[in-house]
Amino acid sequence: MITTRLAVPLLASLLPLTLGLPVQAAETPDKGEVEVLNWWTSGGEARALGVLKSDLADQGIGWKNMPVAGGAGTNAMAVLRSRVTSGNPPTAAQVLGFDARDWAERGGLSYLDKVAQDMKWGDIFPQPLQDFAKYKGHWIGAPFEIHSTNWVWANKALMDKLGIEQPTTWTDFLASMKKARDAGYTGLAYGGQPWQDATVFENVMLATGGPDFYRKAFIDLDDATLRSDTMIKAFNNFRELLAYRDPNSSGRDWNLATAMVINDKALYQIMGDWAKGEFINANLAPDKDYLCFRTPGTQQAVTFNSDLMIMFKTDDTQQQALQDTMARAIASPGFQIAFSNNKGSVPARMDLPADELDACAQKGYEQVQAAAKNNTLMGSMAHGYAAQAAVKNAVFDIVSAFVNSSMPGDVAAEQMAMAIQDAK
Repeated sequence: MITTRLAVPLLASLLPLTLGLPVQAAETPDKGEVEVLNWWTSGGEARALGVLKSDLADQGIGWKNMPVAGGAGTNAMAVLRSRVTSGNPPTAAQVLGFDARDWAERGGLSYLDKVAQDMKWGDIFPQPLQDFAKYKGHWIGAPFEIHSTNWVWANKALMDKLGIEQPTTWTDFLASMKKARDAGYTGLAYGGQPWQDATVFENVMLATGGPDFYRKAFIDLDDATLRSDTMIKAFNNFRELLAYRDPNSSGRDWNLATAMVINDKALYQIMGDWAKGEFINANLAPDKDYLCFRTPGTQQAVTFNSDLMIMFKTDDTQQQALQDTMARAIASPGFQIAFSNNKGSVPARMDLPADELDACAQKGYEQVQAAAKNNTLMGSMAHGYAAQAAVKNAVFDIVSAFVNSSMPGDVAAEQMAMAIQDAK
């Protein structure tokens, strides 16, 4: 962790001795406190957030944590709306793409333009991320990291035991899960919550139709693509995949599904790279204890989300200064590396050396950089970077209804197309 510590003048440290007073440890001057709303409550997430908390503490800034449990931030956004409506917004809040835009449209955010100009944010963050961190030319969010959602997390010992090679095609992927199931293991660790259903489904969509299909369907919201035979095939492929989850998956939190892979209960999990934070927290090493690879069929693209820290307008000059300090800390090279090493992500900055990242993150960082250059770095629907909240929620409803019923693929495609058109 890279931190900045305030130097304590020598005279101040010696003064108690000259006066014959008890010697006390030097304290960093109190510069105030920030209140931060977030949904980082799992072990790996809390450990990553602690990097920022410690960094600010070393600068004399107190931290009032406001955690709201719930993946993808759905619960946190409800709490944030309540706080803002009551006239008591926090200093800052963790949000995802379209949520940042929504808050900017309400006119209640502090602009981070001075910090962004000083640190050259326009040169170091990729354009698909800038599209959400900026609003009408103003910087409204400090990007923590880039997470990508098309990852598979695999139990290496179980793969070795069953003689399974890393699959590179969708057919081989399903065949390896069948082999695990036949041997008495769960093929796919699965969390049956709407945002997790949508996360896995967007992986299947991308694997089925490729980057152009994904973009037309979930970013352009093209009606013909949403109703196409390829979309029907994606739902049918999803149905095949669901056969390899266990019967107790309904309602399971994502980190508990990750624990199934960690604890030798399941072969794979399809989840964003925040899952790696749980492996890190369990003291497991990539390529030795677990494998990370792109969901077979999606290797040429990256679906991403990024946590943004937005700041709320205030007339308090001290709070304004604290907001700038926090934004600078988040975008600093040392923090970006340290945070990702704990969170499982890769830096949002594209200009950093990768040698301080672990094997999975090095691979992921190179893939994100390549996708940014090749125009295949695309926002995740499930995590608020493909379409606005109303559309995202419509997708959640249909996909979860499909997961929890015997709905045919053609019916699901038709219903999702209708729901998206109504929500646009």
